[in-house]
Amino acid sequence: MIIKTGRFGQLSVGDDETILIPQGILGFPEYRKFCLVDPGDETLILWLQSMENTDIAFPLLEPKLFKPEYAARLSAAELRELKLENINQSAVFAILTIPEDVTRMTANLKAPLVINLKEQVAKQVVLQENEYNIKHEMFRELRAHLITIGAQKRSPDSSAHGEEVSSSAVSIKNIPPSLTVKSLQV
Repeated sequence: MIIKTGRFGQLSVGDDETILIPQGILGFPEYRKFCLVDPGDETLILWLQSMENTDIAFPLLEPKLFKPEYAARLSAAELRELKLENINQSAVFAILTIPEDVTRMTANLKAPLVINLKEQVAKQVVLQENEYNIKHEMFRELRAHLITIGAQKRSPDSSAHGEEVSSSAVSIKNIPPSLTVKSLQV
């Protein structure tokens, strides 16, 4: 399927790149079909692109990149809704808010997006833990992580100048499990 997006231009999205979110994203319940887009830059941010309203895209980032101890504890009902038979088949992403001043970027750790990588179904869950908030400032941690990655990638003879950056849909099957989902202890 070819979709024309407001942010990424034209994208080709295959069946293995489509995610169903039956209840939609909080505030956007009418949109249920999405894909993940890699903008082709070095930020590690993926975008959750609506396939029903191509002007809607949410920036996502794995919380473990800036909060290593992060864990999403899901109830038995949430695990059933996600059709998660094995919690190691899931990926967790925080939805970001990126203002004009990117140093004020925040991540919603209270209501992450959990994706069942096998079934390609997702849900934005509201965690019961009070330790997480909806506006976790994380720019400093993300910048430090990016600097570390950049230093590891650099080599004297590598040159990224002149390379064209292109956006592409991400195959859900290629996303590694994040291992941040925990079931509730009864």
